[in-house]
Amino acid sequence: MTAFAEKRPPVAAPILLLLLGVIAGCAGTPPTPDMSGEPELETPVIAEMAPQGPAELPESAWQAEFSAAERRLAAQDWIGAEQALQPLPDTLVANDLARHHYLLARAAYLRGDYNTVRALLESLPQEPVALALRQLLDNFRRHMHSLAGQYRDSARLGVTQLEYALDPILRDTLKRDIWHNLQRLPATELDSALAEATAAEWRAWLRLARLAADQPGVNALRASLETWLAKHPDHVAAEQLPGGLGFLLAERQPVRKVTLLLPLSGRLAPAARAVRDGYLAHYYSAREREDSDHEISIVDTGLFASAVAAYEHAVASGADLIIGPLSKEAVTQLGRHPQRPVPILALNRIDEPVVHGSAALVQLSLAPEDEARRIAELAFGQGARRALILRPAGERGTRLNDVLRQRWQALGGSIAASATYSSPEAYSASIKTALNLTDSEQRAREVRSMLATNIEFIARRRQDVDVVFLLAGTPAEARSVKPLLAFHYAGTLPVYATSSIYSGIPDPRNRDLNGARLVELPWLLGANPDLREALAAGETGGDSFTRLNALGADAGLLQSRCVQLQAGADALIKGATGLLLLDQDLRIIREPALATFDGSDLTRL
Repeated sequence: MTAFAEKRPPVAAPILLLLLGVIAGCAGTPPTPDMSGEPELETPVIAEMAPQGPAELPESAWQAEFSAAERRLAAQDWIGAEQALQPLPDTLVANDLARHHYLLARAAYLRGDYNTVRALLESLPQEPVALALRQLLDNFRRHMHSLAGQYRDSARLGVTQLEYALDPILRDTLKRDIWHNLQRLPATELDSALAEATAAEWRAWLRLARLAADQPGVNALRASLETWLAKHPDHVAAEQLPGGLGFLLAERQPVRKVTLLLPLSGRLAPAARAVRDGYLAHYYSAREREDSDHEISIVDTGLFASAVAAYEHAVASGADLIIGPLSKEAVTQLGRHPQRPVPILALNRIDEPVVHGSAALVQLSLAPEDEARRIAELAFGQGARRALILRPAGERGTRLNDVLRQRWQALGGSIAASATYSSPEAYSASIKTALNLTDSEQRAREVRSMLATNIEFIARRRQDVDVVFLLAGTPAEARSVKPLLAFHYAGTLPVYATSSIYSGIPDPRNRDLNGARLVELPWLLGANPDLREALAAGETGGDSFTRLNALGADAGLLQSRCVQLQAGADALIKGATGLLLLDQDLRIIREPALATFDGSDLTRL
């Protein structure tokens, strides 16, 4: 797939043959843009920010020292980087001074010293510096803003960079990053930014982001995009509308019949009904807007010998899009089945590669792995560097622990301690050991024995921890573990957790979780009010199934906006379960929102 030469995409391929990403038209999978000249913006890792790209760094008498510091930073060795820069004198020419401050600021950022980072960036030379150095400094600032949740600042700086960026790859990367950060902002903050904006280019970006903020129907969104393009024909975003929005303007063959494959009988029936109801809520809402007129068929996979048999029945019945199945086992069966003439939007994620078929198999799920990666990024962006991980024993705890560790360490964080508990009786002892309180108590006993007196003693926890990752599997488990941190002298440490610590409904007992930060579905933070209201009276509209309502609603959303996924790695859709992105394995990766507990209520941060 090549970059667009016009302001509109080419005609989309027939959706009967191609789904979500136009797999056949892209020779297997949507391509990932070549990022070799610029660090990956979707998962910003400061240690990877080597000076690359078309703009060449100026020659320097201190090139050996600068290169040595870069190598150490790439290895996340901020001590080695600072040592490599020690020979440099206090007086340097402007370019060398800017590069020196940039490298020292990166080292300070890796160790979490934000005051030093700010001081270094505020004391840059006043004289103009080489374009490549300006690019490095702006990239660094933009990454810091984005990780810290300062999405408006990151996007605004990206717009400024576009004013001087000439390389096409860099410009495409900047546009993707600007759009991603703008889509992270709630509508209220976009309105506030618009009220304050004066620069025409920036205001046009904000207006474009505002169009998609309320998740309008496809027809309304298409009309709004046409209007925006007419008003801003020369805007940089008009060259190729971000997030795959340009594909919505292309002619396309609509879906005629959709079949939902769900286990409506058996153990998973309540979950399946919740997904079904969420999908139908989106479907009927779209029909009211005259955005949808396709036929729906709902098939109970429990009536078939296998998921493959249910799929073949749906194909024989004339379906040109299949949504489901729901269980990981059923999705695995279809992933191994090479004869897939009709595209599938599966409602779970599997661990093994999918066998290539003639049509796509896209995986949408509520995978907690996405949440584990996200809390690592958010905690790092807020300055934490040394973590304590608290997790339950078992396969789920191990899996999330591995994902969290990988992302945390890739960012530059370290694991100071980890505690695994297997029962409620082990909560306190596990935390106590991880915080080194047992060692502190042993030292006190030794002193008392030595002095033969009952001296007053306050236990002292380990001091090399600045964040706690809580991977509890249930709300009850989290409500038991969180207060124990305060009991064991660690109540001031910030706690980050996945959505599993919240049941989905307000509960007075959630006061025990006050201050804990969790990543949660926008659905539970006020998004999609009309759909949630329509579901409120239904039997699956609340309690533990509310997240599955959101999953069903997002299945309907992706069906209506599937052509956007032709943009591959650039595709971005704001869903009820989070920001939705497509990876190279055709898995939908969710980016949930950050929230915290205030009493029994959940509040978006």
